[in-house]
Amino acid sequence: MKPKKSRKEKQANFLYPDLMDQLNPNHPLLKLGKKIPWNKFEDAFMDLYSDKGRRAKPIRLMVGLLILKQMENLSDEEVVQAWVQNPYYQAFCGAENFHWKIPCDPSELTYFRKRIGEEGAELIFKVSTEIHGDAAKAEEVVVDTTVQEKNITFPTDTKLFRKAIEGCWKIADASGIKFRRSFRRELPKLLCQRTKKKKTIKRVRTMVGVLTRELERRLPDEELAVYSDKLELFNRLYHQKKKDRNKIYSLHELEVSCISKGKAHKKYEFGSKVSFAMTKYSNILVGVQNFKNNPYDGHTLPTVLDQVEKTIGVRPRAAFCDRGYRGKKEIDGTRIFIPGGPKKDATPYQKRKIRESFRRRAAIEPVIGHVKNDFRMARNYLKGVFGDIFNAFMSGAAFNFRKWARNWACFFIFFYFFHLEADFQKQFRASLEGLY
Repeated sequence: MKPKKSRKEKQANFLYPDLMDQLNPNHPLLKLGKKIPWNKFEDAFMDLYSDKGRRAKPIRLMVGLLILKQMENLSDEEVVQAWVQNPYYQAFCGAENFHWKIPCDPSELTYFRKRIGEEGAELIFKVSTEIHGDAAKAEEVVVDTTVQEKNITFPTDTKLFRKAIEGCWKIADASGIKFRRSFRRELPKLLCQRTKKKKTIKRVRTMVGVLTRELERRLPDEELAVYSDKLELFNRLYHQKKKDRNKIYSLHELEVSCISKGKAHKKYEFGSKVSFAMTKYSNILVGVQNFKNNPYDGHTLPTVLDQVEKTIGVRPRAAFCDRGYRGKKEIDGTRIFIPGGPKKDATPYQKRKIRESFRRRAAIEPVIGHVKNDFRMARNYLKGVFGDIFNAFMSGAAFNFRKWARNWACFFIFFYFFHLEADFQKQFRASLEGLY
């Protein structure tokens, strides 16, 4: 059943005091909760619910939990438990009184993510840019890419082959098939060897082929149709070579790509490529886009610029990128600036302006670092391509929300100390007049 809409005028409770009356009204999280237009989420997500069944949880509660999860770098279980302990979390999610029980089961956040889909995550990201006002509507943006690593272990051939062999054992046990040779005793001994690695990999690969072919021969037609996808995956793993494209790096996350960003401490990263677009001077993220199969950075620009125009309603006049975007100098009216040597006839003023413009391009690097380490994008725990897209949008939205809250806190502190200093000066002058 559809959830109840939030009331504009809240009615006081006779038994319990109002939660907002007990909290600091100038807390950044409460100010952020008042700034976010929650009615946009209710209008967009209300039609996704049925008119029958049990009453659903309020939309503001579910969206607020998703935002808090990313802002505080918590899991689904942790954010639900923290909601009970923190009254500011409850007020941010629209609670009128303090609650002593968890608001929902952690699994309901998974269902809510699937319910709102990629469009819902994009709407949350769009709202995170709109609360910044005109500061987000910049005509110059900075674009760069990074890797959103998947929650998988470092892939090796023996590890993948071992998982495939164990998968064949499970299929055989479920179907009541007894292998002519199951390799249950030989496999642990091979994996313990520290020498002859090439022979070990070759032997374990042979085991995968033997078990897969025997299952394809002996499984009944009904069960073969059920396990055909798994057996096809094991065959694909068996036949893949070292230099093949679109290789399998995880049996439960087939969309994972191997990406090299030239890092000295980490040569390869396994996940998906994410492109960020940031305003040049206010450092607000106005574009986030997830890509599959490790495309060339220059080929991702048209999609990112279109999304920036969709998010802020203004087509960027210029985009500043690094040398990984070499190729095009203009895309649909947006000029692409890439660092390079100045022209021979350039004046000192022109050289200085070019250096200053590209100096701002480097500001996106620490922003990406904060998004990855502080807002749950360094390791993506959501499954599939949908999880990659959803987590990228929510990480960018969390950065924008946290930036607005931090700016409000700095403004409040400055305003408070400015008036405090003015009062101190008045008292000091009054004391001097009293002395003389």
